[in-house]
Amino acid sequence: MGGYDQTLRPFLWRAERLHPGQEVVSRTHEGIVRNTYAEFGDRTRQLANALEDVGVGDGDRVATFCWNHHRHAEVYFAAPNIGGQLHTINPLLPAEHVQYIVENAQDKVLLVDQSLLEPLEAAYDEEAFASVEQFVVMSSSLPETSLEPVTDYESFIDEYDSEYDWPELDEDTPAGMCYTSGTTGKPKGVEYTQKMLWSHTMASLTPQGLGIEETDVIMPVVPMFHVNAWGLPFSTTAAGAKHVYPGPSPDPADLVSLIEDEGVTMTAGVPTVWLGVLEYVENHGADLSSLERIIIGGSAAPESLIKKYDDLGVEVVHAWGMTEMSPLGTVAHLKADLEDLSPEEQYAKQAKQGLIVPGLEFRVVDDDGEEVPWNGDDFGELWIRGPWVTDSYFKRPDANEADFEGSWLKTGDVVTVDEDGYIQIVDRAKDVIKSGGEWISSVELENKLMAHDAVSEATVVGVPHEKWQERPVAFVVPTDDAEMDEAEFHEEIESFVAEDYPNWWTPDAVVHIDEVPKTATGKFDKKVLREEYADEDLLGDD
Repeated sequence: MGGYDQTLRPFLWRAERLHPGQEVVSRTHEGIVRNTYAEFGDRTRQLANALEDVGVGDGDRVATFCWNHHRHAEVYFAAPNIGGQLHTINPLLPAEHVQYIVENAQDKVLLVDQSLLEPLEAAYDEEAFASVEQFVVMSSSLPETSLEPVTDYESFIDEYDSEYDWPELDEDTPAGMCYTSGTTGKPKGVEYTQKMLWSHTMASLTPQGLGIEETDVIMPVVPMFHVNAWGLPFSTTAAGAKHVYPGPSPDPADLVSLIEDEGVTMTAGVPTVWLGVLEYVENHGADLSSLERIIIGGSAAPESLIKKYDDLGVEVVHAWGMTEMSPLGTVAHLKADLEDLSPEEQYAKQAKQGLIVPGLEFRVVDDDGEEVPWNGDDFGELWIRGPWVTDSYFKRPDANEADFEGSWLKTGDVVTVDEDGYIQIVDRAKDVIKSGGEWISSVELENKLMAHDAVSEATVVGVPHEKWQERPVAFVVPTDDAEMDEAEFHEEIESFVAEDYPNWWTPDAVVHIDEVPKTATGKFDKKVLREEYADEDLLGDD
């Protein structure tokens, strides 16, 4: 016999009843806002009543165009638990992508932060937004806006009762939606069912996942508009832990202040965020004594970053996932039988993407469709399947055929697996550099370059070469105190890379830039650099 349907509703129910006084803290444009779980639950039910009253029913999508804060978290639980679908939209996407996403998803209600009104108004198109029947500005008063019909959030929920009779939902009911960033074409929609989000939450709570406990204070810096902030609003609530939301466009000073003032024990975000925080701490000092671990994902965490935080008493936990996976796939915990390794060997394990999370299966497939051995050398494309991994894209049969093989998601990541089962991403299939019949990992080169004291950020791309097919070119952002010119720096980089890699891996050119371009989710955007330097002879006459 089967059990009761696996849905999100019991997570909020449990948090309210077992931990009613636990806090949900937000940094907002109106200041710091504090609610208890009891108050959070009441406000969520008020929102549920309001959404239902404007016509949101089974399958209707409630879109958010928002940063990380308590009101956004209330939508996380209200929209899916009334039978609707939470649809988080990335506000950093180009206007034409936002238009495509809203029209493709047919959103019924759209909630927007006050600070994001301008980009949403710029993206507004009457035809693309025809499905939207109500705009709600996430504030306590209504600012001037051209959107209509529109109201502010507090007025939207204020007149409604805090009692709400949640419907009993089937676990296969769509509960969430997020679109990929669309760097290689139109964004692709990924739907999450109640069961997928429930399963992902339970896996996240395990020690082999993120190991969240009720004593934790969790600050998701990873945006709530991107893959549900890696599921942290759900898993933090399920654990009964304290939420801390950093609000609109937090800078390193904001993040450090919240860590100090709220006693944050765990936080999460992309490497560039933590490089910025580290630089702030080194220049200004900070009390990070409460902080136990940082979950880093989105792109590879440089080993040098892991070491520097370790010196501060903070563990960096490397994780990997995808929008298609809700997103958690691997976490680089150190296995018990490896605790006797030297510090350097442990750092090397931590710098990999890690061990598969319980509940998922994977295989690594070469160009001939054969599985590669777990030896840390042979590589292939990573395929994954499991209860929180999607098996199709929303309204995109063309993409389905290319990216799925039965129940398997073909991730597009080229990886190796070592003898201990640690997965390491060598590159994205589209970014790996093929030189003289051999492969060069741009990711490994980037991590090595960013370990240099004179490098703030670095990315590596393959440039066409008449003899070798492709050669690596490094784009680096020097630190403020770097004094070498480009020629001296190139020589220095050659020697530095040669410490760990063969000569033919050494970049043929080193270009100084002011900033590495980023995608809408904070990842390095190599496509921009390829386009910008397409007409330049980066390799000279070589």
